[in-house]
Amino acid sequence: MPYNTLTMNGFRVFDRRSLLLLLSLVLATGFFATTLLGYFVSKRAIHDAIVGQDLPLTASNIYSEIQKDLVRPVLISSTMAHDTFLRDWVLKGESNVGEMAKYLSEMKARYGAFSSFFVSDKSAVYYTGDGVLKHISPTEQRDAWYYRVRDMKQDYEINVDPDLANADALTIFINYRVFDFSGNYIGATGIGLTVDAVRSLIADHQRRFQRTIYFVDLQGRVVLFGNQTGIAPDLRAAQGLGPLVDGILRDKAGTYQYLANGDNHVLNVNYLPELKWYLFVEQNEENSLAGIRRTLYANLAISLLVTVLVLVLTHLVLSRYQHRIEEMASTDKLTGLLNRHAFSILTDRLLAEYRRSPQPIAILLADIDHFKDINDRHGHRIGDRVLSGVAGLLLGGLRQSDIAVRWGGEEFLIVLSGCDRAEAQHIAENLRQKIEATPIEVNGQQIAVTVSVGVSQYDGIEPADQTVSRADTALYSAKEKGRNRVEAAEMPGLA
Repeated sequence: MPYNTLTMNGFRVFDRRSLLLLLSLVLATGFFATTLLGYFVSKRAIHDAIVGQDLPLTASNIYSEIQKDLVRPVLISSTMAHDTFLRDWVLKGESNVGEMAKYLSEMKARYGAFSSFFVSDKSAVYYTGDGVLKHISPTEQRDAWYYRVRDMKQDYEINVDPDLANADALTIFINYRVFDFSGNYIGATGIGLTVDAVRSLIADHQRRFQRTIYFVDLQGRVVLFGNQTGIAPDLRAAQGLGPLVDGILRDKAGTYQYLANGDNHVLNVNYLPELKWYLFVEQNEENSLAGIRRTLYANLAISLLVTVLVLVLTHLVLSRYQHRIEEMASTDKLTGLLNRHAFSILTDRLLAEYRRSPQPIAILLADIDHFKDINDRHGHRIGDRVLSGVAGLLLGGLRQSDIAVRWGGEEFLIVLSGCDRAEAQHIAENLRQKIEATPIEVNGQQIAVTVSVGVSQYDGIEPADQTVSRADTALYSAKEKGRNRVEAAEMPGLA
């Protein structure tokens, strides 16, 4: 219909953009809140699992494996120190060096050690699997370890020194004191492991368990670590961990938390009495959260996609139904013409356009003659068909820019833009003649219909209602003069 474009552009039942914006805010807020809540709940659950279960259990497994791997050399050295052969050989005067070299070589090969040794206190000879390495001396700086071991109270010590027998490779030695059958000190024995081998062992545990592992001595100094970097030699200087060190060394075991570089770290500590070292197993909680953080980002992306999809579908549905609702709200259901509510909105637009660019506007007010008689004679259903038929004839005689309205009952109002009163009278007369010459066919019946029309022209000053009122007066005049005719109202001030 020619007036529908005007209707849809000028008439809105609701603001679709505001509704879509509100819906997008609700969806985004809901998705965002749900996703964040799930993230923080998962984060808390992961934290509790790390502190209460995961890290302690993992640390316990690492502790057991480290004990097996690193305490084993202590046990081997203890076995050597209490070996009857070694003590008998010393007490017999150390006469056969080959026997001692063979014994040390076999111990080294059997247990996979890097080196094995025995130092006699009586002869001051340093034996290895290859025989005599050297004679030790109290004045030799590199032999200071032996005299320290001889004078210490403990049965053994773990010490890191260059191994003279192996091109000064940095080696972890287990130095075990040896006594004869009467309890007299006769020397020191033990085996050595390279620092690199032990670090490789720790690094392997780190890869397997995805934790940071290192050893700390009784003074709080890091003595062994894997392949990680950035560990402070003295833990008291470590960010976040420093203030906890004295308490950790005192407690010997437990789970601790600290903040460093913005990340939360969880630390589990166990004391290995055989090594006299603390085993530190540490987990950066942020690394554990990386998975759920990726899930968070994925959920947010999915939520955004769903929100956009819902909004697009909602926009399409709203566009379709808004058009239908607006059409229903602005259109008379029986005739398909605009209703009075739509006319009031369109009139405001027409008058606004008139003020910008004055063009004559005319009003036609048409009424079906003797419509009550049609209803009484043929029934209301036939009367409705007559109304619809007259509306169609009116529309067929209008221009693209004209507007037709069902004004009420059997009355129709037509707005002719760019049309003065004389032209409007001519159009009205053509419409009247067309309707008179075109009976309405209903169920095989030819029902003759005529209309009376009142014409008025907007003067650019009066309210639009006044222009309609003058057209109504002209219509009344047409009725008074016998119906089936056109009457025009004079312009204000000319009557």
